[in-house]
Amino acid sequence: MSALGELLAEGRRRRVYSGAAWSVGTADGPLDRGWTGTRSWGGEGLDGGAAEGSVPGDATPGGATVGDGASGAAGDGDSGVACDGPSGAAGDGPSEGGDPGGPDLDGDALWDLASVTKPIVGLAVLALVEQGALALTDTVGTHRPEYRGGTSADLTVHQLLTHTSGLPGQIPLYRTHPTRADLLRALGKLPLRAAPGTRVEYSSQGFMLLGLVAEAAAGRPLDELVADAVCAPLGMTGTVFTPGAAGRARAVATERCPWRGRTVVGEVHDENAAVLGGVCGHAGLFAPLADLERLGRSLAGGARSLLHSDTFALMTAPHTDALNLRRCLAWQGQDAEGSPVGGSFGPEAYGHTGFTGTSIWLDPATGRYAVLLTNRVHPTRDGQGIEAVRHAFHDRAMALPAAPGREPKR
Repeated sequence: MSALGELLAEGRRRRVYSGAAWSVGTADGPLDRGWTGTRSWGGEGLDGGAAEGSVPGDATPGGATVGDGASGAAGDGDSGVACDGPSGAAGDGPSEGGDPGGPDLDGDALWDLASVTKPIVGLAVLALVEQGALALTDTVGTHRPEYRGGTSADLTVHQLLTHTSGLPGQIPLYRTHPTRADLLRALGKLPLRAAPGTRVEYSSQGFMLLGLVAEAAAGRPLDELVADAVCAPLGMTGTVFTPGAAGRARAVATERCPWRGRTVVGEVHDENAAVLGGVCGHAGLFAPLADLERLGRSLAGGARSLLHSDTFALMTAPHTDALNLRRCLAWQGQDAEGSPVGGSFGPEAYGHTGFTGTSIWLDPATGRYAVLLTNRVHPTRDGQGIEAVRHAFHDRAMALPAAPGREPKR
């Protein structure tokens, strides 16, 4: 098995998540990819079982398959991870010893991307900028008259993209504003915690507004905009907001949600997004591994099918180096200290993480992308193990040898 497969199988054994999928590669293709574990813990991890915060009993990791590892080493069947050689041939299905209460993962499993939605929406926003439908200096009030006169009216698209709007961060508006209309009204009344442009504070509320601005500028719903501007050009046919019945049937479980009183499967985990109907700028997208792999390969190659080179350079360049944290446009930059992926990626690296345990990270210096998908909030969000797993995963991702003929072009 590959080093990445071993690491992620061990994370499952330590109950950080029930399943994980990954891909590391370049614009030319993956160097290592695969999946391990199950879509849920099964039994007590789903509805009607354990009390909140409990952890299901021990189970053997099940069902992981494909790895396109450069080493070409055969997988160890006892681990639940198998890695194929450079040919990239798929595995033959579930491994022995799978958890009977949780279906084995396969390559078609659908993952709740959580905040990895943000940079995908950001790509659609930058496409609107290229088309002249939107400017980075446009304000919320320019495109959304209902917010004129409120605290968010004069916030710019650039400030929303870089989290420098001054809007507060993770506010559970759903608790006091249980309908879409109420929550949207509340967005326009949030007091700013800093003067716009003076401080980076991560704000999902800012990206909720950004999604609304994008809809107004495009003249159509956000899900259609993202589908046409990002998903269609890259062939990301499995990436959707609000999955239908077929998508929900292959979705990976997230939290046993106290607010909803059940385990969330195939619907957005983020509660604010749920009140908004699942289509919004800060969260809500679901995708299979193959689609995030397509996105990673495109970004590693300069996103030429999505944006002009100068627009892409602007999007991925740091915009907040004079402030407290490094932010690009919709992307997190590589901070010298405190990066969620550790210190192995270079100073010009960028990416994004998601609360459910997802991430995509790019290193322009090496031309390498790293995608990690987990359900670390299943059955509860209380565990802290994902941070160590992410750091170790990205360390090993950067240590992978380049495939012959895939050395980065300088």
